[in-house]
Amino acid sequence: MGRLVPAATRAFDILELFLSGPETLSAPEVIRRLDLPRTSTQELLTTLAARSYLAPVPGRPGRYRLGVRSYQLGSRYAEQLDLAAEGRSTAREVADTCGETVHVAVLEDTDVIYIAKADSTHAVRMVPAAGRRLPAHCTAVGKMLLASLPEAELESRVAGRELAAMTPHSITAPDTLRAALAEARARAVAVEHRESNPEASRVAAPVRDRTGRVVAALSISVPVNRWSEEREHELTALAAEGAAGLSLRLGHGNAR
Repeated sequence: MGRLVPAATRAFDILELFLSGPETLSAPEVIRRLDLPRTSTQELLTTLAARSYLAPVPGRPGRYRLGVRSYQLGSRYAEQLDLAAEGRSTAREVADTCGETVHVAVLEDTDVIYIAKADSTHAVRMVPAAGRRLPAHCTAVGKMLLASLPEAELESRVAGRELAAMTPHSITAPDTLRAALAEARARAVAVEHRESNPEASRVAAPVRDRTGRVVAALSISVPVNRWSEEREHELTALAAEGAAGLSLRLGHGNAR
């Protein structure tokens, strides 16, 4: 385990005073409660306020309350909890319908993290398990999520990065990836043929939150011996339907 940074620890200690304490605090109150040096406490408060984790109380000089950035982090955490819980429920429903393995994943930098999974009813089941991280460009969920990024953000994430292969079928050429993302963007569905697992093919569709932003993707995985063009069409429609249902649970289409 790495060394804890004292200044960061003190900053978090200050923020955590607001969890069960008063709505506002002054520098002397923080110093007294945490037994901190006066100068460094004022510097920490100034820094936290500059980053909007704290905010000065209007009309009360020297007093602070939680800032908008703290609210944004808390809201983001709550959204992820909702997404994981609703994702598990939706994945189970889709898996029960098609009999195949269903995943829900989110994008982190250039990787995907699987946050929900429902297993196939067949003896041959497709991993990865929930919690696993894979390169986005090798997966259907990853391609769907990359395709949903604004162009400038996509370039900032993938430009100059090596596209490592997971199987002989993985995309490793930037131009090939861009073409695959353009197709996924146009169809609102991404397809993966033996790119992250040589024994599996997958389809994925985007999941949106109440603002319309793509926050996840839902995929259906099929062993190659159960894959066909007809099956692809069936599962593409089912993945899109499942992703739309999960989006609805997250508030997409409800906000007016």
